[in-house]
Amino acid sequence: MTGVRPAAEGGTAGAGTAGAGTTGARAVTATVRGGWFGFVGSGTNALFGFLLVAVVTRGLGAHGAGAVFACVAAFTVLGNACKLGADTALVRFVSRDLELTGGAGVPALLRTAVPPALAASSAAAAAALLLSPTAALWLLPGLPQDQAVAVVRLFAVFLPVATVSLVLLGATRGYGSVVPFVGVEQMGKPVLRVVIALPLVLLSPGVLALSAAWLAPALPAAAAVWWALRRSRAAHPGPPQAPRSVGPGVFWAFAGPRALSSVFDIASVWIGVILLSALGTSAEAGVYTAAGRLVTAGTLLQLAVRLAVAAQLSRLLTGGRTADAAHLHRLSTRWIVLFSWPLFVLLAAYPGAVLSLFGEGFDEGAAGLVVLSAACAVNVAVGNAQTVILMAGRSVWNLAVAGTGFVVQIGAGIWLAPRYGVTGAAVAWGLAIVVDNGMSALLVRRRLGFRTVDRGYLCAAAIALAVAAPVAFGGRALLGDTAQGALWGTTLTMCAFGIAVWRYRVPLGVGDFFRALRKGDGREAR
Repeated sequence: MTGVRPAAEGGTAGAGTAGAGTTGARAVTATVRGGWFGFVGSGTNALFGFLLVAVVTRGLGAHGAGAVFACVAAFTVLGNACKLGADTALVRFVSRDLELTGGAGVPALLRTAVPPALAASSAAAAAALLLSPTAALWLLPGLPQDQAVAVVRLFAVFLPVATVSLVLLGATRGYGSVVPFVGVEQMGKPVLRVVIALPLVLLSPGVLALSAAWLAPALPAAAAVWWALRRSRAAHPGPPQAPRSVGPGVFWAFAGPRALSSVFDIASVWIGVILLSALGTSAEAGVYTAAGRLVTAGTLLQLAVRLAVAAQLSRLLTGGRTADAAHLHRLSTRWIVLFSWPLFVLLAAYPGAVLSLFGEGFDEGAAGLVVLSAACAVNVAVGNAQTVILMAGRSVWNLAVAGTGFVVQIGAGIWLAPRYGVTGAAVAWGLAIVVDNGMSALLVRRRLGFRTVDRGYLCAAAIALAVAAPVAFGGRALLGDTAQGALWGTTLTMCAFGIAVWRYRVPLGVGDFFRALRKGDGREAR
């Protein structure tokens, strides 16, 4: 256990009062508005991420671009590991502190969280700076030795500032706002990278220069994060003599398991690529990566809602408003299912046509895309169950679930990938997704008492399947898995889906959704 008081204790205290109801409604409003902003940010991030890949690939060719993005991948994994789980812990404990002390304990939380993350990232950066030329060449084969060493050292210099920025963004999310995170990580950085890279590609393309273009936005981003956090602290100073709400022991008892589970989360995305590269072919690894990008795009809404809902769940659970927290989870899951499942239906209906957008030969991953679409439909079906577990203080549960899913993926992948290529690796990842989300959903229902399925949820699921699936697969039967079939199938599916959503807007809670978007006062959002 993490040592945090069980969030379910206190039952539904205050759920029947007007104040508790207003607080719950405000949480719904904050989640809708934050989730919508996060969705726009996720779309911006994806768009400019693809643009950056195109710019760098056009400027450096496949080999040079591969060197840049190999360093980006290593930097991303290392930076996430060096956070030590402190960012998620700050989301949990800053929001908890706001509920208990009005924010007076946040400075102590920051003193607990930041120094270890800074020390870990600085140690990792120092190791990279002292990396031998042989090791640098192993990471970046094909580059001249001096250039490989220079690129590795450049990334190392930026590691501490990027890591600490991510930790501080966890604190801003704890205050209940996703604006700093989305504005910096999902909009500001991706846009600036493209803006900086474009003239470099035209004037002086090079691996070192374009690596610098990817890294440079970390400096203004750090300044923006510091400013945003300072504003949040000034707005919620709390009483001067408030007692400390969370000690370092409780903080790191939660953050430690989360640090390990986040490594499993990151590794699960890349392990299929590694297995196919080692046990199959590089072409299969490329096709698998493309399929993974597509299904990840289908979960953008879920990820956006996760950003917004975490702090709201933590505050409600801390205040003993378990019924409001469960209502918020049910409502957000309903909307995630409603708007995400039709996308996975379309991916499953036209996998070859969609994959062919990446180039010739990618349609060989069609079966794998169907498998991953089905698995990700299960993923969004349980909503953000993992976030509920974490915001309830159960990071050990989350670690056990993530570890089990990763073991399943490794075991199945080693057996299936050599025999069935892309489809085998997709089945392994799909099994891990189902196991991870199935276990999380059971824990949320049986141990925390959250009920996900209600009339609105069943209505959303029925519309997503009974309306979207027949139209999409009917178009597939008539026109085949072709670009023309995908175009007509998508158009007709979206039209039928829109009509059904409007027809059943009351049980779906669509009016609540749009009222929450329009109004800053959460009283009308419920």
